[in-house]
Amino acid sequence: MKQPLIAALALLLSAAPALAFDLQGHRGARGLLPENSLPGFAKALSLGVTTLELDLAMTADGQLVVTHDPKLNGDLVRGPDGAYVGEDGPLIRDLTLAQVQSYDVGTLRPGSGYAGNFRDQQPVPGTPMPTLAEVVALTERAGASDMRFNIEVKVNPTRPELTVDRETFTQAAVAEIVRLGIAGRTTLQSFDWAVPMQAQKLEPALKTAYLTIARGRNDNIQRGRPGTSPWMGGLDIDDFAGSAPKAIKEAGGAIWSPFFRDLTDEDLTAAHVLGLQVIPWTVNDPQDMANLIERGVDGIITDYPDRLRAALAEKGMALPATFPVQP
Repeated sequence: MKQPLIAALALLLSAAPALAFDLQGHRGARGLLPENSLPGFAKALSLGVTTLELDLAMTADGQLVVTHDPKLNGDLVRGPDGAYVGEDGPLIRDLTLAQVQSYDVGTLRPGSGYAGNFRDQQPVPGTPMPTLAEVVALTERAGASDMRFNIEVKVNPTRPELTVDRETFTQAAVAEIVRLGIAGRTTLQSFDWAVPMQAQKLEPALKTAYLTIARGRNDNIQRGRPGTSPWMGGLDIDDFAGSAPKAIKEAGGAIWSPFFRDLTDEDLTAAHVLGLQVIPWTVNDPQDMANLIERGVDGIITDYPDRLRAALAEKGMALPATFPVQP
């Protein structure tokens, strides 16, 4: 009797619809535990997210490590002597994996602006920078076989000297994603649109997301400016009447991830008409979360997965499964 019952349960579970809303833990759970760290990813898994969002850098010996910055960040990183590395930390591209993992990324520098922005982040002294493979292994140990990954290749077309060249980096990232067997549940994203454009050609199974911010010195689409933005992979936003969704559709993307304060209802509708998902970043205020959910976004990237779960629960929406695990 047990076998038919198990088979029926398996059929029922396989027929269950996937969660429609994508709850992404930004750099794991940056508001709660050290960013881009195994403790932070373990926290996100334990709370329950749909997707782990993370950033990549590439070492001198070709290893892919999970970190946001091209160099060791003086607000985050301490050397073996316990001292923070300061403003002139070395580039990750110039360090081997062994050297990178000799540093401690588990405690924000007291008194820094970064620490002031994340007062609830609990330190975990002695935390090394993980590799992408170690993050994937953590999800496997947690039993989170369907966990998705949103992986950002961190390059800067205006400062190419900070990292290995874009083509080499993107090729290495795609190859590692394929080697780890996660291509079917991974999104590859970048502010430098040439990255997802290349990744789409290398591995069609990968979904790609195009990041945008349309304000201040970080503006990567540069509407109404002479010439073409170096961030847009050869496209000119003004050729698309200033529409990021239209440009992303032309580029072959599946997801538009705008800075959430830039998102207009008009562009949200346009993106959906074009068949794009819209997943804004980085949303930490519960009221902002509630507003975006009501407006119909497809997901949210947040430093506080617990807050987003509460916002979803308040609206009676399905919540991702939890996978309690230790780092």
